[in-house]
Amino acid sequence: MLKKVFFALFVVAVVACGSKPRVNLDGEEGALKPTAQHAVIAKDVVGLFESVSYKKVPLDDSISSIVFTNLIEAIDGGKNYLMQSDIDGFEQYRNALAKDFRDGDLSAAYHIFNVYMERYINRLEYALTQVDVPHDFSKDEVYVYNREKESWFTSEAEADEQWRKRVKYDLLNLRLSGTVTDSSETSNKETLRDRYKYLISVAKQTDTNEAFQVIMAALTDAIDPHTSYFNPYFAQRFNEEMANTFEGIGARLTMENEVVKVAEVIVGGPVYREKALQIDDRIIGVAQGEDGEFENIIGWKLDNAVSKIKGPKGTVVRLKVIPAGEELTAEPRIVALTREKIVIEEESAKREIKEVVGEDGKTYRVGIISLPKFYIDFEAYRANDPNYKSTTRDVRLLLDTLKQEKVDAVLMDLRFNGGGSLQESIELTGLFIDNGPVVQVRDTRNRVEVNSDSEDGVAWDGPLGVIINRFSASASEIFAGAIQDYGRGIILGSQSYGKGTVQSAIDMSRVISPTDRLLLKAKADEGADVPVGAPQFGQINITLAKFYRITGSSTQHKGVTPDVVFPSIYTADKYGESSEPSALPWDQINPTDFSPVADLSPLITTLESQHQSRMKASPSYKFLLEDIDLMHKRESETSVTLQEDKLKKEREESRAKSKEREATIHAIRSGAPLEPTAAASGNTDEVDFILDESLAVMADYVGLGKQ
Repeated sequence: MLKKVFFALFVVAVVACGSKPRVNLDGEEGALKPTAQHAVIAKDVVGLFESVSYKKVPLDDSISSIVFTNLIEAIDGGKNYLMQSDIDGFEQYRNALAKDFRDGDLSAAYHIFNVYMERYINRLEYALTQVDVPHDFSKDEVYVYNREKESWFTSEAEADEQWRKRVKYDLLNLRLSGTVTDSSETSNKETLRDRYKYLISVAKQTDTNEAFQVIMAALTDAIDPHTSYFNPYFAQRFNEEMANTFEGIGARLTMENEVVKVAEVIVGGPVYREKALQIDDRIIGVAQGEDGEFENIIGWKLDNAVSKIKGPKGTVVRLKVIPAGEELTAEPRIVALTREKIVIEEESAKREIKEVVGEDGKTYRVGIISLPKFYIDFEAYRANDPNYKSTTRDVRLLLDTLKQEKVDAVLMDLRFNGGGSLQESIELTGLFIDNGPVVQVRDTRNRVEVNSDSEDGVAWDGPLGVIINRFSASASEIFAGAIQDYGRGIILGSQSYGKGTVQSAIDMSRVISPTDRLLLKAKADEGADVPVGAPQFGQINITLAKFYRITGSSTQHKGVTPDVVFPSIYTADKYGESSEPSALPWDQINPTDFSPVADLSPLITTLESQHQSRMKASPSYKFLLEDIDLMHKRESETSVTLQEDKLKKEREESRAKSKEREATIHAIRSGAPLEPTAAASGNTDEVDFILDESLAVMADYVGLGKQ
């Protein structure tokens, strides 16, 4: 019986992946084509959506239409490349893409992508022809740089005219950034020519895996804004970012004129310790091990070159290096390095101490812990590495040092922290509460699990504040919501993102059936080029649960509302979960039992009152409101003048206003007028009004607590 079922499955798989495709890509010269592996992955991702995801959405015609729209917006949302005739031709696929994905047929999606790539390269090649054409910068023309609400190009002449203005605008920017002379004009044209040639070169290196990544994003975004498929390369990068570590040589690389160049040396890594490479050194060859053969990587895509240079810790990589400043034809030197696990310190928690004067006239010391994301090295954690990297471990150490330095309060800065590990948000909360529930999680079967901090004791029991903004999401909202619900601290800033869903990372190797593996093996497609240590078939981060605060309220859509609210540049209609059409709705479940630490509402009322009094008399607050108005004005702008004198005057007025503002702020902060030379050079303190006022609120908090 088992053999019969297996045979039936095998036949279905062969039929699904071997049926006639909707579009014959063989007839398109130089077209990118999906692999058999891509077909299997697409089919299985659809299966996950329809069976195990939180929404369990059937891929019908309406979803198909959204996938179609997503794909068009992903490749040419600015309407700079495709023609109206292209869009008309694509319309036949609008209601068919969902069925195609279910069948493993990606031909229509790839056809759309291929047409876009052809248009993209053609537009840039046309731009190259316009660099040396005479441009009249005294003519009063307007360039529409944001064409989202414009119509698609209806003719080649219309597209050419748009791109003539694009080239003129790029040249005008170069003119305004320096002194205009005959030699500078020649240099500007050469700079722009090189820029376009580089973009064409990169476009021509686009491979089928990159196309597949874009196409799959159009599918997953139609179902859920936080479900994503990552090809092997992006899966590896995602997991490294989550861990705040990667295995390699300890250098960040970039691409310049088709040559890999060292952009940054990471402190503590092999390159830094051995002084093996310097900024702007160029790497032209890579060999594996002590005696592996060198591969010339000139002209390679950066991703491919990086995957050769990175590798498991303890292994050796040899590099051919042209030192900075030398000609590319110079004799390269050979550098051998042993790869190590590199910690990305700038993405880790950091601390500083600020002194601030409260309303009572006393000076208080506030320790600030900036946390860019909630990270954990899952691989090291699962391997029982006692020194695994994690948010909670790092913050605990920082709190210990702040206590030793006798700070009066701690302020956690979670602005722009998009989340990360659910486990870390729970454990971090445990540093500030004795023990108890932190978050509730409801799964696809509507079962609710209460996740708690079970560790007795706290790392900091003094006054606590948490700053959030519109881009504080997910794990940040769990932490901030729990601190607020327990009355453990005060939340400052603006409404958070509103991401109340939980994603699980699934290695697609666990999903690919034995039948499909046989199919891929028969097509010799299973052993595709995959970075060392990356999941062979990629990874899907899929929404499998929804989290709720211990009060029972979801943060979905609504986010966390601060106790002390600041106005925000980022509006809810454009930023945050409420701006995502495929997002899950807000809802509520029963609260769980918990014991609040304190009722801070009377204190918050006083803090809010003192905050508002300061705002009425604060020039900095006035500047913040001006920034918000300016941001909204700029968001509504879609065009710019191409008349040189007019654009130059606009920019000079903007710079003058900015310098005047900097001088005013400096005078306020220092109590002394700013020297004219300092204002002209931009030599002013960088002002973070939200942080400054949050510190003032914390000083009030400490002062009121002592009373």
